[in-house]
Amino acid sequence: MDHPDLNLLLALDILLEEGSVVGAARRMNLSPPAMSRTLGRIRETLGDPVFVQAGRKLVPTPRALALREQVRAAVEQATQVLAPTADVDLKTLERRFNVRANDVFVGIHSGRLLEAVAADMPRAMLRFSPEEDDVDDEALRSGRIDLFISASRKLGPEIRVQPLFTTTFVGVARAGHPIFEDDITAERLTRWGHIGVSRRGKSAGPIDTGLEAQGLHRHVALVVSTPFTALFALQDSDLLLPLPEHLARSALAAGLRIRLFDLPVPLETVLFTQAWHPRFQSDPAHQWLRRTIRALCDEGEAPYSRPSKSKA
Repeated sequence: MDHPDLNLLLALDILLEEGSVVGAARRMNLSPPAMSRTLGRIRETLGDPVFVQAGRKLVPTPRALALREQVRAAVEQATQVLAPTADVDLKTLERRFNVRANDVFVGIHSGRLLEAVAADMPRAMLRFSPEEDDVDDEALRSGRIDLFISASRKLGPEIRVQPLFTTTFVGVARAGHPIFEDDITAERLTRWGHIGVSRRGKSAGPIDTGLEAQGLHRHVALVVSTPFTALFALQDSDLLLPLPEHLARSALAAGLRIRLFDLPVPLETVLFTQAWHPRFQSDPAHQWLRRTIRALCDEGEAPYSRPSKSKA
């Protein structure tokens, strides 16, 4: 199926308004012969003369007169579609954002993010959904989620990605745990059971690779789906919990009876990013959300004082 040349629509609108080829040519920055050729194409497309000679003037045919209002409305609508986005009043905007975010971000920044939403976009709603087994970039493409916040991973080539912050893993144990009675070595780390955090039930991770390189193996005695469950589970036990430092320090500041220590195993720094589909690149509300999240993460990047490897 051949697609119509929409430039002819604009030319027809101007011709109907000017009532002459010369006037329309001037409006469209064309020469009169070029405008005459455009009129010929319009006539061929519509199967109607459109304009006929009446003395020295051109007058529209009944078909052209019948199309006048329809053509004008179509041009106005197309102009609005192609016009720059108007300013959006965030205060009155009703919007729901589906954000797939891991527990590190939610645990650290969700409270302040909600405060910012209440102040700047009070009629919006944030819906945090956990990481799932489906393909993350497909969830972004399909529109099931509007924003994806997680440890950096490979996504589709069209997905927009922005770094947010980096973190490292530290060890967490209850206050008074016997591990703090001496230097914390890799060998001593394996003397007590560990808690693993995985929504998919995985018990192994980078820490196991580091221990195996030293000929050691840890026993993961408990696997839970969220770090918050893990933090409460170790309160009255001798279990150990590897946790991202940002989240561990937030738990410490909240008053949990825990202590932090450096893990005696080399682990890579983890980069957290936010990702979105290009359809939201210029959306004002989505831009506000991304900008606010980035600002919150920048504020939270103040350097931490490092925990001691040995007893305090």
